[in-house]
Amino acid sequence: AGDNVVEPSAVMDWYGGPTVLEHLETVPVSHDLAHCHARLPVQYVIRPQSAEHPDYRGYAGQIAAGTFRVGDEITVLPSGRTSTVSGIDLLGVPVQEAWTPQSVTLLLDDDIDVSRGDLIVPRKDAPATSQDVEATVCHVADAPLTVGHRVLLKHGTRTVKAIVKDIPARLTLDDLSLHPHPGRLVANDIGRVTLRTAEPLPADSYADSRRTGSFILIDPNDGTTLTAGMAGESFASPEPVKDEADDDGWDF
Repeated sequence: AGDNVVEPSAVMDWYGGPTVLEHLETVPVSHDLAHCHARLPVQYVIRPQSAEHPDYRGYAGQIAAGTFRVGDEITVLPSGRTSTVSGIDLLGVPVQEAWTPQSVTLLLDDDIDVSRGDLIVPRKDAPATSQDVEATVCHVADAPLTVGHRVLLKHGTRTVKAIVKDIPARLTLDDLSLHPHPGRLVANDIGRVTLRTAEPLPADSYADSRRTGSFILIDPNDGTTLTAGMAGESFASPEPVKDEADDDGWDF
């Protein structure tokens, strides 16, 4: 009958909450990425080497989160080299600050080695780099994802080789329980995986930043997208996974 959809219902005096429409108009749909940790995945290094710009070296990309300002002390990951932002170009115009999701070019005080795939972050707010990635994933390919699977991991503008070291659990969609150590994930499975990358990866937790906490796994043979991943504990921490071997024959 449409009770509590638009107008408060007269026949549901036990309910004192908002109507559906009121809830939809006020529920937060996303967090403000402009106030997250500043992150710029480098897409392209601009070096015109022209008579007009003989020494220009800029690092272009779309700001994934946060705000950058002229004078900010930054770190380039995964190398760990440091410098200071000396300028920001936005559509060819110098600005004092820029924020997500603007596409900009950063200029640095120091002539350091920065290339596509690097991540520019504030020096005092840099994510840890690691070759071990734990994540919640959704497998989307027809071929299963198995322990020992060799894949390419694309994180931002960086692509590295990786291997699936473990699949600790698969989510059972019927009752949202965790099936321990399934050994593989098939199409549409959601599970936890542990990955080992060939190079250190500066990944945020997905709970902190969906832009720099997400990644995809790619088949190195044909470029097929295999899996979408969210680094860290992207959801509430699950109950400890219990192996069926620990039940000692008890079945409830």
